[in-house]
Amino acid sequence: MNTERRILVVEDDKRNLEMLSEALSRAGFPVELAAGGEEAVSRVGSREYAAVLSDIQMAPVSGMDVLESFHKASPDTPVVLLTAFGSVDTAIQAMKHGAFDYITKPVNLEELVLVAGRAVEHYRLVRENRHLQHAFTERVRAGSLIGQSRNMVEVFKLVGKVAPGRTSVLIQGESGTGKELIARAIHDNSSRAARSFVAVNCSAIPDSLIESELFGHIRGSFTGAHTFRRGLLEEASGGTFFLDEVGDLSPAGQAKLLRALQEREIRRVGSNEPIPVDLRVIAASRQNLEQLVSTGRFREDLLYRLNTVTISLPPLRERPEDIPLLAEFFLAKYGAEKNMAVTSLSPGAIQALVKYTWPGNVRELEHVIERAVALGTHTILSVDDLPPEVLDKRNGGLDHLRLLPGTLSALRRERVGAVLVSTHGNKEQAARLLGISRRTLYRLLDRYGLGKTNSETSDSAPH
Repeated sequence: MNTERRILVVEDDKRNLEMLSEALSRAGFPVELAAGGEEAVSRVGSREYAAVLSDIQMAPVSGMDVLESFHKASPDTPVVLLTAFGSVDTAIQAMKHGAFDYITKPVNLEELVLVAGRAVEHYRLVRENRHLQHAFTERVRAGSLIGQSRNMVEVFKLVGKVAPGRTSVLIQGESGTGKELIARAIHDNSSRAARSFVAVNCSAIPDSLIESELFGHIRGSFTGAHTFRRGLLEEASGGTFFLDEVGDLSPAGQAKLLRALQEREIRRVGSNEPIPVDLRVIAASRQNLEQLVSTGRFREDLLYRLNTVTISLPPLRERPEDIPLLAEFFLAKYGAEKNMAVTSLSPGAIQALVKYTWPGNVRELEHVIERAVALGTHTILSVDDLPPEVLDKRNGGLDHLRLLPGTLSALRRERVGAVLVSTHGNKEQAARLLGISRRTLYRLLDRYGLGKTNSETSDSAPH
């Protein structure tokens, strides 16, 4: 067997193991199989693999355990992890701890073969050049960054890759998409996590105060400067400086900021004493900065300084599959504040949320759920608890909703069916959202005649 292309596939589900093996074998890769994490770990160090493809959700030895074992004993071997759920926790942790890549399920087999090919090629190049892959070691703090959509998983991967260094990052996205949350995730997963994260909203600082805000001032340096003040750049030294809505910074402010970043030192207003600053700069903008450069509203040299790596956040309307997860997260967050627990959303409410276009993105969704929890009088939030704008027919709300049946059994059937639709037929994902086991879900599907909902193929993907 050609060890330079040999792939170890680790999966505790026999059907999925065979499917993955067949796809890789057809693509020309020599394949060995491990029917679980324990078997895979037992092979660490005993033979050489060009790549390892492992499920995360295994017991008692998980895919993260497999990753850790191979990374310690064979750091040149790239490990690709599979899971049915994408979140900032799993994505960043996987990348931080040295995973080569991260794939969500149901798996697109063509994508799987492409990723496997890249992993094997990476292994060959690492061996030739003797460059060892390093693990990320800092902790994760995810906040409300939640997503299972493919484009958000890619964002999480990029955060995991860029976080450990001091590279400047530009985050682009509409208002409310979570740009500051991404910036904080980068900071929290960097070597600067224990130091300050200083955020400034550039659109909120008057041009007359920009120099004092950024650089500080000494007493008596201008009218109103009654005391000494350290600037925000000095406060952020050793940590991360986050410039929100940097596109709104005035031309004068842009020039002064650029000079400070180039020289890595500042001078307080009224003082000639240079003060060195050690900064990692993360900028964010809802505007296209390249277009602002072309119209003369933003300095090209400052854009180059800020735009080493770009992270583009998709608007919520382009990732509707994330809406139920986010809604459940905010429901748990604000429901805990009420004496009467609000436990779930009705199927109709979920459908209305998914159909709405969310011009305010995740921030608007959070506000809607907070409002609904505050005003709701039942343990289940229904369509009636949502604000009128979400239910406006022009936004695709009421025209597809049905009145909820009166019986508990009918309500349960409606709930199961709606969640299954929202997960595109992925039964493991639906079971997790419903808080039940897969076996229980199958019993409910048989009872309610929903067993053929959507495609059965989606459930045949690895879990």
